[in-house]
Amino acid sequence: MDDKTIMENLLQTSKGICDLYLHGTIESATAGVTQTFNKNLNESLCMQGEIYQKMSAKGWYPTQEAPAQQIQQTKNKFDAQAQQGQQGG
Repeated sequence: MDDKTIMENLLQTSKGICDLYLHGTIESATAGVTQTFNKNLNESLCMQGEIYQKMSAKGWYPTQEAPAQQIQQTKNKFDAQAQQGQQGG
């Protein structure tokens, strides 16, 4: 197994762990349990971010920037939806 495959597996595993901690945080019944899940979620998110940064630096996780016009159109769409929701729309 090469380094890229190992890093891809680590990234997917860390994403799965984040998902589990998120659901644990949402579903926990007491403040202490919520706090523990939330702490672990934040630590896992940091780890996932570090893995992504290392992969990105090696060109193993290429991303593309969205055009500014597309970003603005999406923002406008969600702003309009939020305003409709506030108006009971």
